[in-house]
Amino acid sequence: MRIHANKVLLILAVVGISIFASQSRAILHPEHFRQQLDHKSQGATSLSLEQRIQRVETGLVALDRPKGEAPAPNNLIDRMQHYKVPGVSIAVIDNEKIDWARGYGLVEVGTSRKVDLNTLFQAASISKPVTAMAALRFVEEGKLDLDQDVNRRLLSWKVPENEYTKAEKVTLRRILTHSAGFTVHGFAGYTISERGPALLDILDGRKPANSDPIRVDFIPGSKMRYSGGGFCVLQQLLVDVTGKSFPTVMQDTVLSKLGMAHSTYDQPLPTTLSVYAATGHGNGGMPIAGRWHIYPEMAPAGLWTTPSDLSTFVIEMLKSREGKSNRVLSTSMTRQMLTPQIDSIGLGIFTNSSASPFNHGGSNSGFLCLLVGFANSGKGAVIMTNSDNATDLIVEIVHSIASEYGFPPE
Repeated sequence: MRIHANKVLLILAVVGISIFASQSRAILHPEHFRQQLDHKSQGATSLSLEQRIQRVETGLVALDRPKGEAPAPNNLIDRMQHYKVPGVSIAVIDNEKIDWARGYGLVEVGTSRKVDLNTLFQAASISKPVTAMAALRFVEEGKLDLDQDVNRRLLSWKVPENEYTKAEKVTLRRILTHSAGFTVHGFAGYTISERGPALLDILDGRKPANSDPIRVDFIPGSKMRYSGGGFCVLQQLLVDVTGKSFPTVMQDTVLSKLGMAHSTYDQPLPTTLSVYAATGHGNGGMPIAGRWHIYPEMAPAGLWTTPSDLSTFVIEMLKSREGKSNRVLSTSMTRQMLTPQIDSIGLGIFTNSSASPFNHGGSNSGFLCLLVGFANSGKGAVIMTNSDNATDLIVEIVHSIASEYGFPPE
């Protein structure tokens, strides 16, 4: 997260509120790709599913092509090799259901084990919107209040009061919208061989924590500044309110209700699940030490999952917004979650309006991923990779999916 924040911001900027908006790197709008590639999506309805998948797989347009070179389609596997990304897993949503899901490449470079639909990836910061859904469920049950001072419900730890919290307090709404004033953008995680810290150590920046203390350093509610640290406070809040471990809270409140059977917030990853886990890879294309890092910062960064499971989350958001499914949240709460509260962020997820696309990126050591859903069209996609090098590749994949499936430029 922290060490890859620039990559997440690029992905979110590219597949942000206006989806694929023009960037300084001259990333093009999908409509431009459709024009350049002979209107790829025309006649798509007459194609078989396998043909559509193949068109996505062979329709990637290089972001790093020489200036002035016309867009040309590229094969996904070739682009993976170009960027030194060993493994990719994709799920595409159409008509509020998973249209297809597929894995590509290797779980770990130098091995023969292939990525498949059961391969687990670290969702990194995509952990946040799933955590947000759980917190909002407790709001609906009357166990939490969006606008109450969280210190009234925190038991094991309190937000330290200072000059910034005299007039305005830290609330759940402000935590979810990154406007509570908290420090600590993200976390580097811990290698398998390290002794990881307890949550209280992380909150106070006390060894063996490798991050700074989580403190308020501007007036809550005055502006938005991304803070993984704030979600660690939320993690403690959910533990204190329920009296349960955080992984249990998430399992009971969201994962089991949505049927996300291949997902867990357990950190470290249990041995029974580690056999399904992808190995993270650094910028040089080689596995990171110990295969992956451990994130006791579970609420902001600890989810292990698959694109299919995350697609289930996206689909629930799409359906709940329309009153078609309310397995976790009511329609009104889902719409509030998808309504911008400050800048372009709703309650735990990025969006520009309740009728706009919503999205969240994720970046842990060795893993990069993206989730996007389109509120009015029932479309979306989840892309997960096991590499730090995948920023441009993810954008190229999303462009290809958007071109084939006609993602609306909302």
